[in-house]
Amino acid sequence: MQGEGLSTTSGAGQPTTGKISSEARYHAFMAATQEDDQPLRLDAFEARIKPVEEADRSLLHELTVSVFWPHRPHDIDLFISLGQGYLALDEIGRPLCSAMFFPMGEDFAMFGMMATTPRLQAQGAGRRLLRRIMQDCAGRDLRLSATSSGYRLYESAGFEPVATIWQQQGIARPISLPEAVPGLEWRALRQDDQDAIRRLDAHAYGATRTAVLDALFELATGAVVARGGEICGYALMRPFGKGVVIGPVVAEDDPMAMQLVAPLIQQCEGQFTRIDTPQQSQHFRAFLAAAGMGTFDTVTEMRIGPARRSTEGGLIYGLASHSLG
Repeated sequence: MQGEGLSTTSGAGQPTTGKISSEARYHAFMAATQEDDQPLRLDAFEARIKPVEEADRSLLHELTVSVFWPHRPHDIDLFISLGQGYLALDEIGRPLCSAMFFPMGEDFAMFGMMATTPRLQAQGAGRRLLRRIMQDCAGRDLRLSATSSGYRLYESAGFEPVATIWQQQGIARPISLPEAVPGLEWRALRQDDQDAIRRLDAHAYGATRTAVLDALFELATGAVVARGGEICGYALMRPFGKGVVIGPVVAEDDPMAMQLVAPLIQQCEGQFTRIDTPQQSQHFRAFLAAAGMGTFDTVTEMRIGPARRSTEGGLIYGLASHSLG
């Protein structure tokens, strides 16, 4: 999603907005609501905005194809079932822009499925839909994954950068299992592990995402590691996009994360496999690259509200998706 307006570039390569505080940017962005009830004119026609519904699966898929996302129809079904949002359609019903949010408990939401057809980026559609879902989420802490084209828009709305998310993907190659961490037992996921995984995930993620995990348990296989019989890490794996995504992954450190996911990568040998990781460890990413999953792209995690991810104990090593965190 393309932002509008002027910006400068910091030494790190990210656009900045001078010394204006994030709170001031937020209030300025949300104050411009007088235009939101007027017809949205894009290009040479007017667009209408409607809530996302189950019947919009094909329209959302068409939009994701237009921006070269790898989503398949079954991936869209998952997002529609878990979130709410809006679609902008032209006068003959073609999708132009989408934006959704995914509530996690009562005080947090993840933004996602935020895409604008390339010919209309910087025309204001993304700004209009973003403001609508921010109004819907008033009072919640917010988080999103920003592409380079959307960064300036989100920054203008008051979002602050948090970290880089590394998209590691490729055809999984044969690998040897890493040396086992003393005291850790790896085993395949069982149904009776779900309560322990929910507790572990809430700590690492910083919010309770029961609905998301319940949906993923229906779609995924996975593994856990236990210490003294107590689960201290987990990884899920499911069909997504061009092949398989491994995530969410929660582990305490690189050795535990590698012990968790290596057997899952072995199961994916010869298949397109992906992990999106917010961990800045070069050691973990080098391990993934050696398994055929090199760095394909990066996005910037951004937030409004306090940082929520844990910094000790279980940590997020792999996202469920960019839209779900």
